[in-house]
Amino acid sequence: MEREEQSLSLSTPLCEGNGVGVDEKGSQERGISKKEILEEVKKQLWLSGPLISVSLLQYCIQMISVMFVGHLGELSLAGASMATSFATVTGFSLLMGMASALDTFCGQSYGARQLHMLGIHMQRAMVVLSLVSIPLAIIWANTRSILIACGQQKDIAEEAGLYARFMIPSLFAYGLLQCLVKFLQTQNIVFPMMLFSGITTLFHILVCWVLVFKTGLGNRGAALANSLSCWINVLLMVLYVKFSSSCSKTWTGFSKEAFHDTVSFVRLAIPSAVMVCLEMWSFESMVLLSGLLPDPELETSVLSISLNTAATVWMIPYGLSGAASTRVSNELGAQRPYLARLAVWVVIAIAVTEGIVVGIVLILIRNVWGYAYSNEIQVVNYVAVMLPVVATSNFLDGTPMCPFRFPALCVARGCGWQKIGAYINLGSYYLVGIPIAILLAFVFHVGGKGLWLGIICALVVQVLSLATITVRTNWEQEAKKATDRVYDEVIPVDTVS
Repeated sequence: MEREEQSLSLSTPLCEGNGVGVDEKGSQERGISKKEILEEVKKQLWLSGPLISVSLLQYCIQMISVMFVGHLGELSLAGASMATSFATVTGFSLLMGMASALDTFCGQSYGARQLHMLGIHMQRAMVVLSLVSIPLAIIWANTRSILIACGQQKDIAEEAGLYARFMIPSLFAYGLLQCLVKFLQTQNIVFPMMLFSGITTLFHILVCWVLVFKTGLGNRGAALANSLSCWINVLLMVLYVKFSSSCSKTWTGFSKEAFHDTVSFVRLAIPSAVMVCLEMWSFESMVLLSGLLPDPELETSVLSISLNTAATVWMIPYGLSGAASTRVSNELGAQRPYLARLAVWVVIAIAVTEGIVVGIVLILIRNVWGYAYSNEIQVVNYVAVMLPVVATSNFLDGTPMCPFRFPALCVARGCGWQKIGAYINLGSYYLVGIPIAILLAFVFHVGGKGLWLGIICALVVQVLSLATITVRTNWEQEAKKATDRVYDEVIPVDTVS
């Protein structure tokens, strides 16, 4: 990027005491020009807008299915909600986490202009994730027995087991889809993904309506619609990668090299999965724990609605962090650490605004949102009580009180720090959050609200830990690590078939 002759230095150093503000050779002090700031804002908004849309549209597949099932009755809603939570805990979160290793591998390779390596990394990830999906499918086939063994109500467990079995085909498609998304995202190819996700969501609404209400399949139809829609999305993206000129340099065809050095991918994919899973599992555990509260059908239904709402809102900062992780990994791979640092601080500013706006919206719609899922007035009223708590957790994620959470997570993925993120999430959620949630819900009898308040406590601990790491980042050192990672794994172009 060309630099203006007259640069506007930031009034306060972005990171003190770690070499920030020094170029790659450490020979001179760098200021951040106004032009660079505006360019970074433009790049992140250009990336994050479509990525947010993609995340929301892909998540809407599951949410729409639960909405359709909710109008079949409270038991059907509870069963579908439980199955969706179980599927997320035991399958989707694991595959999403493992695929996020491509944020590091593909992002840094793209920044270093080792373009042919992106296709190799994606193929390697697809092979690993497909193999991992096999034992996960066996777990899903035994959902009913597992839930009963965990103390869940038998009729809810039976409904959930039926729903989960019909979702098994979506498991294999989801792993491939996540690899394709990361492959395109790290190349800044986001608008085609948004288009394909939009087409898939519209298709899903129609198919879900037909299979749930017109064929008599009920909740089985909603689960089957999930599988069909996920495979449609995969097919559209595969066709784009195969035939688009935008991917001609990064997709050079199938290669036997994808089966080599899988250990390096697994070493990063496992902590990536742990980092994502530990957080998502803590939220999903609230739904499972709600089945142990008095009136489990009501508690499970409302907690799942709250979780679906929170997860929908979560897709906005997740899209922001995806854009930022792409920018961080690209700039580190290109040996521009000062721009990687700038990318983090730009996404913090955007996250602050997002947290405030979305929190206000959730509070304003609290009295009507429940009707989207159920006609039961008891459910609607309980959802109205829960939404301010959900809004509070979202507000904490985006305000100046703790603006580092998603930006720091994106730094972890962009720099390859997934193992550090895993340790932080383990301590935050499982040593602090869940114990407090259990105490509030079952000892002080606060109910479902108590479960959510415990998670809010975990968020505060997580934010403080991630903020410390972000402030102490040495960007020049991370750029050097990125170079070492990229060139240690480079495969000559002529070895690729």
